[in-house]
Amino acid sequence: MEKTIDETIQGTSLSGTHNNANARKLYIESYGCAMNFSDSEIVASILATEGFNTTQNLEDADLVLVNTCSIREKAELTVRKRLEKFNAVKKNRPHLKVGVLGCMAERLKSQLLEEEKIVDMVVGPDAYKDLPNLIKEVDEGRDAVNVVLSKEETYGDIAPVRLQTNGVSALVSITRGCDNMCTFCVVPFTRGRERSRNPQSILEEVNDLWEKGFKEITLLGQNVDSYLWYGGGLKKDFVKASEMQKATAVDFSNLLGMVAEAQPKMRIRFSTSNPQDMTLDVIRTMAKYDNICNHIHLPVQSGSNRILKEMNRLHTIEEYFKLIDNIREILPDCAISQDMISGFPTESEEDHQATLAVLEYVKYDFGYMYLYSERPGTMAARKLEDDVPMNVKQRRLAEIIALQREHCKFRTEEHLGNIEEVLVEGTSKKSNAHWMGRNSQNTVVVFPKGNYKVGDFVNVKISDCTSATLIGEALGYSKN
Repeated sequence: MEKTIDETIQGTSLSGTHNNANARKLYIESYGCAMNFSDSEIVASILATEGFNTTQNLEDADLVLVNTCSIREKAELTVRKRLEKFNAVKKNRPHLKVGVLGCMAERLKSQLLEEEKIVDMVVGPDAYKDLPNLIKEVDEGRDAVNVVLSKEETYGDIAPVRLQTNGVSALVSITRGCDNMCTFCVVPFTRGRERSRNPQSILEEVNDLWEKGFKEITLLGQNVDSYLWYGGGLKKDFVKASEMQKATAVDFSNLLGMVAEAQPKMRIRFSTSNPQDMTLDVIRTMAKYDNICNHIHLPVQSGSNRILKEMNRLHTIEEYFKLIDNIREILPDCAISQDMISGFPTESEEDHQATLAVLEYVKYDFGYMYLYSERPGTMAARKLEDDVPMNVKQRRLAEIIALQREHCKFRTEEHLGNIEEVLVEGTSKKSNAHWMGRNSQNTVVVFPKGNYKVGDFVNVKISDCTSATLIGEALGYSKN
């Protein structure tokens, strides 16, 4: 739950590509967080060199891959239903092979492959470069599996195909794995220990995206503020680094500045931050560069110090509030969003009221709020009883959502009368006559199309709003 889940894109397949030299077709669906969608582009890039074009037509596919998520039970249930569908298609296309990628693959490898026999191939998040060998195995009639977690793999040498994008915004992965061991989360077990990508390869990817016409990137990681490059290797081994490695190490604030300077007209976003790792240097770097967007996703999870301790979150509410205060002081117009879990084991009514108090203190611009869902293999599942009744969880979550909606409206109304730069992403869902884009704070803005086009930076005067969307009129191109 540390990672933001966009419900509107769950289960989408990569758009089609056509290379006359490629004779086979790959159909790939993604579930879960942005990291999974980014990984699917890496997989498509690897398999493009192995003779596969991507297709969005399942009935044409020779290979079906599902990139999976273990964060929530809902995602796993959805994937199981999709696997049943793919096996039904197999009856008419007996040569069709089905594989599971990602976090769920690692966790359920034996069950999916040996017990239920609903897939031909299981591939963990660090094994995508082994796909050509695994595909040869299944082509020859053998099941194939590689879920070995790596201490080095970052896929920094793979240029992802950009099939999951509007041609304007792209994801750039900078770290893999996580060391935090939050008791509710499976990520450290499914994606392994934390390691960072070579900053030079990140800059090369960003520069290449700009050359291809992209106008915005999101630096992506389980915990971006924990980024640390000292020549390669796990972050936990930095203590063993040489004095030269320590002196030349690149942390996240350094990387953020390097990327901002490399492409000063490109918008820079990042996700996700962890309160324990975010530094004032990062906030000051954001303030220094106009092209770094004023939005921080800062998951709090609970307002109760007791529950935070049970979650193994390494911040207190007092420390969190101090960080919020520093952000407000250094970046007064910065939007802040949250993740919250309702009904974590042993959560009392007093704990819940403390969470509501956090909402009142911060007044987040938006948030992602969930019922606690016990994930097998996590420390919480092993050590804590899921003892909060479902009706209590649901009531508490409803109260959290209701209060967040009030604050969404409050924050959105703060933009009224402003002139704000908007990057046009596409046509509004509600009107073909309007463009939709986002401002620096990541709030959706709609305005009449006029002569503008997708990818333009436009100054928009905000005249009206709903609780989640700003409405305005274009005044002209921005300085970009």
